[in-house]
Amino acid sequence: MKKLLVLAATGMIALAPAAHAGGGVKIGVLRCNVQGGVGFILGSAKGADCTFTSGGRVEHYRGTVGKLGVDIGVTGQTVIAWAVFAPGAVQPGALRGSYAGLSAEATVGVGLGANVLVGGFRHGINLQPISVQAQTGLNIAGGIGSLTLRSTR
Repeated sequence: MKKLLVLAATGMIALAPAAHAGGGVKIGVLRCNVQGGVGFILGSAKGADCTFTSGGRVEHYRGTVGKLGVDIGVTGQTVIAWAVFAPGAVQPGALRGSYAGLSAEATVGVGLGANVLVGGFRHGINLQPISVQAQTGLNIAGGIGSLTLRSTR
């Protein structure tokens, strides 16, 4: 099931249009494996292990994916992938920081979601405004989404 989720999320991000990048150039892809858990009525916070790939470079991050708003249900394995845009090349560890925006998801067995997030170190990094997400469980959520990344060098 995990391989199916990874393939679905990665395939969908590859097909996503780059028109929403706000003038930046695509520098790579950020993929996060998010821990399963229970959503509380007013929100949730789940740990994430993320990998940023850019050309031949691979960077690892740990972080937290949060939601503030309606989040009711239980989720299992979740994979979220974003295209990463920046004004140009970035230094290692540049994705660290906080991102925020809108988030929505629906799951019955296997489900999908969308996350609109902008931010990062000095707010110079933009994650593809519409990310893709594949997960398992029974859940419905919507509200303000957040992602905080720490480099694991």
